Amino acid sequence: MEESGQAPEFFIDRHVAGDWGEVGVEDWKLNDEALKNGGRILSAYRTLKGKKLWVITEAMDDEGKREATTILLPEDY
Repeated sequence: MEESGQAPEFFIDRHVAGDWGEVGVEDWKLNDEALKNGGRILSAYRTLKGKKLWVITEAMDDEGKREATTILLPEDY
């Protein structure tokens, strides 16, 4: 992100808005379902320099809370 001059908020904002980026049709559907059933949400984007990154929001816990959203490189997963 630093190399491309983009802030993390750019990708988080897309993720929160339901723009899952470069995921396949099946993953897109799973993300839409996860909004209802509390499952994990995965978005995939590219920086302006072409570097792929993922934004992952954890599934809901027993109390219905999502504890973390993380931005990482696919190879770091």
